[in-house]
Amino acid sequence: MPPKKNDISYFGLCNEIKNKQFRPIYVLQGEEPYYIDKLSDLIVENALTEDERDFNLTIVYGIDADIRQVVNACKQYPVMAQRQVVILREAQNMSKPGVSIEKELNLFKFYAQKPLESTILVICNKGGNLKAPEFLKELKASKAGVVFTSNKVRDYELPRMVVDYVKSASCYIDEKSATMLADFVGTDLARLFSEIDKLKMLVGPDKRITPDLIERNIGISKDYNNFELEDAFISRNAEKVYRILDYFEKNPKNNPAVITVSMLFSFFTNVLLVRTARDKSEKALLAQINSQSTFRLGKFKKAANNYSTLACVNIISYVRECDVKSKGQGSRQNAYDLLKDLAYKILHS
Repeated sequence: MPPKKNDISYFGLCNEIKNKQFRPIYVLQGEEPYYIDKLSDLIVENALTEDERDFNLTIVYGIDADIRQVVNACKQYPVMAQRQVVILREAQNMSKPGVSIEKELNLFKFYAQKPLESTILVICNKGGNLKAPEFLKELKASKAGVVFTSNKVRDYELPRMVVDYVKSASCYIDEKSATMLADFVGTDLARLFSEIDKLKMLVGPDKRITPDLIERNIGISKDYNNFELEDAFISRNAEKVYRILDYFEKNPKNNPAVITVSMLFSFFTNVLLVRTARDKSEKALLAQINSQSTFRLGKFKKAANNYSTLACVNIISYVRECDVKSKGQGSRQNAYDLLKDLAYKILHS
């Protein structure tokens, strides 16, 4: 059996399921649908063979669900198999005339008191947390299952997520490559992980995903990207800054100006936080910038040595102004011309 705990990461839960350490009840909830879909599919793939699914897989959708029937299905024994899987998808869409969703879902609390060991119940609730406090309280008290909350991914979390995903595939990726992928793909996790899956099949014997491999197979330039643009601004290398921006303008599809503006805002906001922090310890600074990456912190520290507090404040103001103008408010300039004007202001701050 898996460890009796409710707080577990996505990759930790994946490893449990792949090792066939199943829990009787899974509540998969939250704003990010990717993890919810992947985990529910992974449970089916590992709990049942294809032949067993005909008689031992029950899938019900919230809009059509009757909780009493779902519970009755959970209480049945598998047919010529070790276990059965019952999945309630889109629990957030449940509705019954005159009956609240919360009251219906709370009926699961009685099943949670003594779930059938040969049944795996999976409840998927997208868009937020499951509204069933009595059931969740009983689930926690009985330790009969796990509640996994799939939070919406923030931009600054993406590079670490890429590193973790690559590591889970027994490969290695450095911070630069992870940031390149995160900047290029963004928060579309299905696409992001699909690109990584493609790359991991192309790695050499050392199983390393490198900038060269990304450039050859994903279409991101290893020399002309937002990661390199950061480095150019840190060192105040004007020639490199404008060379990268020229490349962006010639390849707008892969280098949208709005992403670069967003990156610059985030970057100099973090530089300002590092400069003005009272507690300069590594732990405190990592908390300030909402990151676990000492590599990223090192970049912000280096930039903080080259830009004064006043310069950072002014730059953030310039970036906001550029963002407004790039959206057509108060200016009809080309977005990349605006970026070059912004670059001049940053380099001369």
